[in-house]
Amino acid sequence: MTLKQKVQELITQAFEQYPELFLIDFTISSDNKILVTIDGDYGVTLQDCINVSRAIEHNLDREEEDFALEVASAGATTALKFIRQYNKNIGRKLKVVTLEQEKYEAILDSVAENSIVLKWKSREPKPVGKGKVTVEKEVEIPFEKIKEAIVVISF
Repeated sequence: MTLKQKVQELITQAFEQYPELFLIDFTISSDNKILVTIDGDYGVTLQDCINVSRAIEHNLDREEEDFALEVASAGATTALKFIRQYNKNIGRKLKVVTLEQEKYEAILDSVAENSIVLKWKSREPKPVGKGKVTVEKEVEIPFEKIKEAIVVISF
């Protein structure tokens, strides 16, 4: 069994123990530096990172293969990849770029099995007369058409 297979198996076991956590990505460099990026349905604490790190590290033998291990949470500016990430961000503002290069910055209203719905308000000219009126807009974007989606952090 290769190091990558062993680590993958240990990560799977760790997430069985902590089902609110899930894997975003993991890589192993040529010098055996293991980088595991995790997220959670309710965020990720330092203790969550420690727990996953221990579940991996304590089950690998350094005598067999030398390695370095880093477990980190997905950063605030990390692009969303999985439905679980979209679900935990309902009600927050997202910046979404589609494969057709359409750009939206709007509130994530809902998440379906195959798409997301974004809503925002826009000021547009009145149909009759002078002035502008506030209009609520909505767009449904299928997951396969999303190039990148990032949570917009506002202070």
